[in-house]
Amino acid sequence: MDRETRAFAEQHFRDLGGQLYGGGGQAPSGVAFIKEPATFSYADFVKAFLLPNRPCVFSSAFTENWGSRRHWVTPEGKPDFEYLLQKYGDVVVPVANCGVQEYNSNPKEHMPLRKYISYWLEYVQGGCSSPRGCLYLKDWHLCRDSSAEDLGDVFTLPVYFSSDWLNEFWDALDVDDYRFVYAGPPGTWSPFHADIFRSFSWSANICGRKKWLFFPPGQEEALRDCHGSLPYDVTSPKLLDTRLHPMLQHSSPPLEVTQEAGEVVFVPSGWHHQVHNLDDTISINHNWVNGCNLANMWHFLQQELRAVQQEVHEWRDSMPDWHHHCQVIMRSCSGINFEEFYHFLKVIAERRLLVLGQGSEAAQEENIGLGLGFQQAAFDVGRLAEVLASVVTHPDFQRVDTSTFSPGPEELLRQLQDAVAATTTL
Repeated sequence: MDRETRAFAEQHFRDLGGQLYGGGGQAPSGVAFIKEPATFSYADFVKAFLLPNRPCVFSSAFTENWGSRRHWVTPEGKPDFEYLLQKYGDVVVPVANCGVQEYNSNPKEHMPLRKYISYWLEYVQGGCSSPRGCLYLKDWHLCRDSSAEDLGDVFTLPVYFSSDWLNEFWDALDVDDYRFVYAGPPGTWSPFHADIFRSFSWSANICGRKKWLFFPPGQEEALRDCHGSLPYDVTSPKLLDTRLHPMLQHSSPPLEVTQEAGEVVFVPSGWHHQVHNLDDTISINHNWVNGCNLANMWHFLQQELRAVQQEVHEWRDSMPDWHHHCQVIMRSCSGINFEEFYHFLKVIAERRLLVLGQGSEAAQEENIGLGLGFQQAAFDVGRLAEVLASVVTHPDFQRVDTSTFSPGPEELLRQLQDAVAATTTL
């Protein structure tokens, strides 16, 4: 990030005045298609898509040098099952059954990749039908389970998505990540959802085609049924029943995108979407959070806690440590609670403060492996300070035992605010 882009982004958030970023509004008339890497900069992406929170599609030129597009795909554009079996055949992968609804998702099983590929071939040979159902390889943590050397021959992270706090945090803990491979035949699909923690995501088709149905933040509310639940499948005829969906008349048609082989889709924060594979398709997908959607993540976590508290409200007076139990339940349901969110902020904050402590000239180097410059770190610190200030005053966070936190929340906030003041004019 350069100085001008940082100033632009900081002004954007000042203009928001604390309002939720990227919410509401009608769908744009179309999705921009970015053709040439040479003429599209990181600053262009920040200003045109990241800050406005709008989707876009990057052309196949952005992925043409990826090893996965050479090795995982046949000259005919189909998955190279022979290569995949040789390279990953014994790897155990998660597989979802698209034909079975379990709440608003699909049940999963685990099997060796070679077993899934055998099913895939039989499914296609059977006219895209199988007594085993419609199975979809989803959420395979290839990056987490591979060496850096192997990954270097799979894909190169586009610079536009390089400010990725979510995976930076999990990499620092060395326990998990939010980088996935999806693969499946025609007819496999992902039900209607918004991405975890209201993260951004990007999805690159290594081969095949996908159809995306997008709804901007807020438009999903008109799709709720009479019980307040969101739909599982927005293409279902059930959605047309106005007795079940009384708000349907206020809904707008989805924004539809067909993603071709090699193209990359940017999914903005809080946009609900549904995705269908039109061909034999393999994709690489990352969820990511940074300074631009951090406040959205914090807002989402507050909503999640309120939902838990509402569900167990009747035991509030009779259950010892009721507030603590709500945090435990939230962690189980959402994958994170207020305590872990603070540790997430702390890890990122300490790394950014380290960059700023090196000074603007030293920080121009590829410091501590993050590829961050001084201006990016300064912007990040400002966003961290604003969100942490909200966290430390939240009544439910104040009930969290922070006595063993180092530094404590108030001390970390002071450090961030001091850094903001020191870098305002730099």
